[in-house]
Amino acid sequence: MSPLTDISVNLDTEGYLVNPDDWNRDIAQAFAAELGIELTDRHWEVIEFVRKDFKENGSVPTLRRITKVGGVPTKELYKLFPKGPAKKVAKIAGLSKPTGCI
Repeated sequence: MSPLTDISVNLDTEGYLVNPDDWNRDIAQAFAAELGIELTDRHWEVIEFVRKDFKENGSVPTLRRITKVGGVPTKELYKLFPKGPAKKVAKIAGLSKPTGCI
């Protein structure tokens, strides 16, 4: 059973939140659990950067932007969010899949 079962939100066909304003920390925890990620303070720093950057710029930050502007080394980002960090952090942050991600 998915951790998102008890949370009433609209998801797109790929499981991303339709409305980023529906996001909260409980939803983030549920998405992370579904992806097998236990969120630490460092995860939250990245998530908060991604959400702030999205609000300021209107688009989901790319992996490159997270590393360059967010100050998170690529290697660390892959360690925090293995196998597709940009997609995973966007999903956990309640945003759509970043453009350029397959």
